[in-house]
Amino acid sequence: MRETQELRAEPRSGTGKGAAFQIRQKGLVPGVIYGGKEEPQNISVDYRTLERHVETGTFLTTLLMLEVDGKKTRVLPRALQVDPVSDRPVHIDFMRLSEGAKIRIAIPVHFRNQGESPGLKRGGVLNIVQHEIDVICPADNIPDTIEVDLTGLDIHDSIHISSVTLPEGVKSIIRGRDFTICSIVAPTSVIEEQKAAAAAAAAAALLPPVEEGEVPEEGAVPGAPGAPGAAPAAGAAAPGAPGAAPAAGAAAKAPEKK
Repeated sequence: MRETQELRAEPRSGTGKGAAFQIRQKGLVPGVIYGGKEEPQNISVDYRTLERHVETGTFLTTLLMLEVDGKKTRVLPRALQVDPVSDRPVHIDFMRLSEGAKIRIAIPVHFRNQGESPGLKRGGVLNIVQHEIDVICPADNIPDTIEVDLTGLDIHDSIHISSVTLPEGVKSIIRGRDFTICSIVAPTSVIEEQKAAAAAAAAAALLPPVEEGEVPEEGAVPGAPGAPGAAPAAGAAAPGAPGAAPAAGAAAKAPEKK
C-alpha cells in the first residue's frame, strides 16, 4: 500500500472554457472535487507540482490529502485529461473518500521470477493478457500492484485469476469467470517449424506406397504403365508368350521354301 501524499490547491470561481484557459495561462491546472455529502468544489492546482505527481506513473492509484484554504480532504485522482499534442495535464478530477469507503480501481499486474520459468528459458514468450485488473478494495488498502509468480511455468501453460492471491479485502470485479492473466507461448520460429513439418507429413501421406527395393525412375509415377514394377496392361500378352505380337521394329521371318 502506498503512503498518502499531500497536495495543495486553490479554489476557483470561474467555469467554462474561457475561465479554464485563463487559469492555464497562469501555470495552473483547473480541477474539481466531487463525491461524499458535500457539493462539488472547483479548484486549481499548480502545473509543475501536479506534473511531478503524474510522472510517478501511479498517480491515479495514490491517495492524496488535498489542502484547499487550510482545509484538508482525503481524495483519490479519478480522471486526468491531457492535451492530445503536448500531453500536458489540462484538467483533473478528485473524488472525496470518507472513512471506510470502498472504491473500484484498476491495479497494474507485476510479473516476477521470470528467470524461474522453464518455458521462458527455452525461448518461450510471455503473452500478457491482463496488464491491469479491475478490483474493488477499501480506500485505506489500495495495493500497489498485483503480483503474479511465473515460477515453474512452461510453454503452453497459463495463469488464471483463481491461482493469484489477492491482498486482503481486494476482490476482482469479474465474477463467475476464471479469466486468463498471462500464458507462455512458443516462439515464432518453433511455430513455423511445426507448421512446415505438419505440411510435409500431410504431403507424404498422399503419395502411393512404394515396394521395398523398388526405385522409381526420375519423372515416373509409381504404378503407371511402363514404370518399374508396373503390371502389364489388361489384355496384353506377356513378351514371348504364344500369340504375342512381335516387338516393334522387328522384321517378320519369311517362310522357308521346300
